[in-house]
Amino acid sequence: MSILLLEYPKCSTCKKAKKWLEEQGIAFEERHIVENNATEEELREWHRKSGLPLKRFFNTSGMKYRELELKDKLPTMTEEEQYQLLATDGMLVKRPLLLGEDFAIPGFKENEWAKACALAE
Repeated sequence: MSILLLEYPKCSTCKKAKKWLEEQGIAFEERHIVENNATEEELREWHRKSGLPLKRFFNTSGMKYRELELKDKLPTMTEEEQYQLLATDGMLVKRPLLLGEDFAIPGFKENEWAKACALAE
């Protein structure tokens, strides 16, 4: 089982999620979302795996999201434009992002992560 955690090390939720993974004994790789941001292709794949609306991949509580006034702009943007935008700056991407072979979960929700990790074993 290969699990990837996209995280921003200063993010308190990311720290909490990482600690949870370690406590569960779940092996994972880490990727700094700002230093090594997702590509449009990766974002498309993760979005497909998640089954969620693309908006869920945006860090809606982030300063960058507010700065760019994305709350008003996202509804009028195409999916293609949204992928392009997400790929420009890791701070726009919802974190932590847990990725496995057949799942992608933006944000830390312990019960969702537990289910996904159990299925991936």
